[in-house]
Amino acid sequence: MLAGSRGDSDDRGMVQDVNAIPVGRLAPSPTGALHLGNARTFLLAWLAIRSRGGVLLLRIEDLDGPRIKKGSVEATLEDLAWLGLDWDGEPVLQSGRIEAHTLALEHLKARGLVYPCVCTRSEIERAQSAPQEGLDHGTAYPGTCRGRFRDAAEALAATGREPAWRFRVEEGQEVSFEDQVHGSVRIDLSKDCGDFVVAKKDGLPAYQLAVVVDDLAFGVNEVLRADDLLSSTARQLLLIRALGGQPPSYTHVPLVLGPDGRRLAKRHGDSRLAHYRNMGVPPGRVLGLLAESLGLGDGSEVASPQELLADFDLSRIPLSPWVFSGEL
Repeated sequence: MLAGSRGDSDDRGMVQDVNAIPVGRLAPSPTGALHLGNARTFLLAWLAIRSRGGVLLLRIEDLDGPRIKKGSVEATLEDLAWLGLDWDGEPVLQSGRIEAHTLALEHLKARGLVYPCVCTRSEIERAQSAPQEGLDHGTAYPGTCRGRFRDAAEALAATGREPAWRFRVEEGQEVSFEDQVHGSVRIDLSKDCGDFVVAKKDGLPAYQLAVVVDDLAFGVNEVLRADDLLSSTARQLLLIRALGGQPPSYTHVPLVLGPDGRRLAKRHGDSRLAHYRNMGVPPGRVLGLLAESLGLGDGSEVASPQELLADFDLSRIPLSPWVFSGEL
């Protein structure tokens, strides 16, 4: 690991070698059943890599212990296989890589880029509701614990609480990157989130750190995911630089919305893949619907994802969210 730079970060030109073999990943989280929104994004990620003869990995992001449902990992694999989405190599459980995540955290500690934090969620909310010059209310951690403790042991001794670890975000620190859908993106992290959590109080790595460590370790050079993670990308770029890595290219695609214009959810009906499978809906019918939403067909049944490869062009994908009517 090499030392990363501080201050403003501009990663618009720092992408993987254009001649490198594309390496992407599917990264479902087993906190619930896959639905049409997940399936559309995964299909896109599959097409983007397979259309150029790249490598597609499967990583199960199973670190959110309390939210992980029994049998969800197996169900996720079944749903992906039912759609015909394959991957290269064996699936990787993120929970099996804690040692690598911990090593990265120790590197950040040694460089003074992280600090222990004992703030509870309610304490942060109260601090955010108080007048704070230069902060949008409710958007950023106010830095309560920054410089408060020398280490985790002192934090625990002083408060009786096991601390989490936060990555330092400097005042006015902006991160810029080029997104394949959104173009040039610039995010002021000091206002967007402030110092952010990279390890939880139970010792497990937080999402931001685990994703970065695993993408770097497996050579992922292309990330395609939903655009609700645009802000996370800025945080992850800071971590990539701090760990001496090379950032991937990013593609953030619009979410799937319900008829009311809100993010697809239970209130819009049952859109789980398992629901359609149990109802006897052919996977080709689901693929046909997803293909139509991507401008790759007329809604007719599709035999397999391979059928869509010949006409796939990421630059032709609709830039507006897909509104799902609730009917298949």
